[in-house]
Amino acid sequence: FAQKMKGLILMIICFDFSHALSFTLGIDCGTQSTKAVVYDGKQIIGRGSCEHRLPESNGVQGRAEQNPNDWIEAFYIAAGQALNGLEISKKIEAIGVSGQQHGLVILDKEGAVIRPAKLWCDTESAQEARELSQAMGKKIVASFTITKLLWLKRNEPDNYARIRTLLLPHDYINFHLTGEKTAEMSDASGTGLLDVHQRIWDKQACSLIDDDVSSKLPRLISSATNDIAGTLLPQVAERLGLKSGIPVAPGGGDNAMSAIGAGAVTQNRIVASLGTSGTLFAKTQDPVLDPTGIICPFLGAFGDGLPLLCTLNCGSIGEEIRKGYGLSRDEATNLARNERPGSLTILPYFLGERTPNWPHATASILGLKSGDFAKPGKLYRAALEAATFSIMDGLNSLKYFDPNLQNADQIRLVGGGSKNVLWRKIVADAFQMQVAIPTEAESAALGAAIQAAATVASISGTDELASWVLQHHDAPVASFVDPEPQFKSTYEDAFQRFKRAGHLLFANDLEN
Repeated sequence: FAQKMKGLILMIICFDFSHALSFTLGIDCGTQSTKAVVYDGKQIIGRGSCEHRLPESNGVQGRAEQNPNDWIEAFYIAAGQALNGLEISKKIEAIGVSGQQHGLVILDKEGAVIRPAKLWCDTESAQEARELSQAMGKKIVASFTITKLLWLKRNEPDNYARIRTLLLPHDYINFHLTGEKTAEMSDASGTGLLDVHQRIWDKQACSLIDDDVSSKLPRLISSATNDIAGTLLPQVAERLGLKSGIPVAPGGGDNAMSAIGAGAVTQNRIVASLGTSGTLFAKTQDPVLDPTGIICPFLGAFGDGLPLLCTLNCGSIGEEIRKGYGLSRDEATNLARNERPGSLTILPYFLGERTPNWPHATASILGLKSGDFAKPGKLYRAALEAATFSIMDGLNSLKYFDPNLQNADQIRLVGGGSKNVLWRKIVADAFQMQVAIPTEAESAALGAAIQAAATVASISGTDELASWVLQHHDAPVASFVDPEPQFKSTYEDAFQRFKRAGHLLFANDLEN
């Protein structure tokens, strides 16, 4: 008996418990940087990041473009950092990719990029957006991919003629990883080319551009139906030290992936993301069609609805101000903490705006008094308030379309801006709702890694995927911020000033 026990103990000691874990790699290709995380089925155990070149405009109003191949190099750097020192590269079982939405990536017959990608924040196609809105009978904003495609046909006919495949940013990374050209459903719902109810490419919308557009659109996939984008190519695996042939999950748009990472898998959770752009979204049973265009009719990674408000100007507002004064984020925040709420009104439209649909808008500062330019904290606080006000309109719209949200009294706050303690407080007081801060602020990369883990587990169907996420990773909350009622009227007044000023300056026939 003693000999048997000795052998059993030896077996236990020699057993590698890490085999019981499913290690996955999650990627988020954003506007400013690419982030990578290694996920062990419970938590993040490795991180990496690589900054991108900022969007280029070449001096053209409304233009914002990036070279897609820069994203590929950033992927390798970020993924390499995340894997460095863990000694588990060969144990990575799957990869998931999140990406900035709407960007127009066009490939020629050889699969090579034809020109820089026009990004979500590119509003050069404002005229095309107005025309398509009239033709389609619904609000189409310049951010949507369909407007960029029509702009390209009119302004760069030679490049347009070379197109053989149209991809979105995260789909392009999937193509590099697998050699397969696919389009994930949640991301495709932001193109203006997808029928969100039938989950097929909208031939009528495509025909508004060209009768041949449908042939340039790749095969649609979704994690809700247990699809994968493909398997990892040997040359990619070798460069990162990974196993060749592991599955690459469908991935998705950054908001759909963020919904997974932030735990928005039930129909009573609202998430606000404070990044380069600002978003407010929640899960619904079906996609939402908002005739006002405030709420986008996006799909979620679960195959259900992900109604979403998106602003072009969010984290970039405060960054413009603090950099102008040569301050660090901590320095600017400490100065802003001493300033009164609502003392200045900033209209933050450095990039124009999509919500409201004002691509022609510019930034303004109202309420300045003598000496205010010598108070960077006052300006920085107003910038954080402006970014908050920009997404506040979406809350009532979300509640209108989903009765389950009527009694919601909490917002989960994610994105880089959620790390700012003062900004958390501003959101809580302005919304008069409790703010919950998930342990992981960069929820999009985490969501992609979780989706990859669900792929490994062969989870299929909406309910199963959502249940798997809840069972294995329901986005633990690190802290809460409660609203203070005494600031309610202050922020209500400031919000109304913000709305009035914007409408007086920019609400004209271009909005319709």
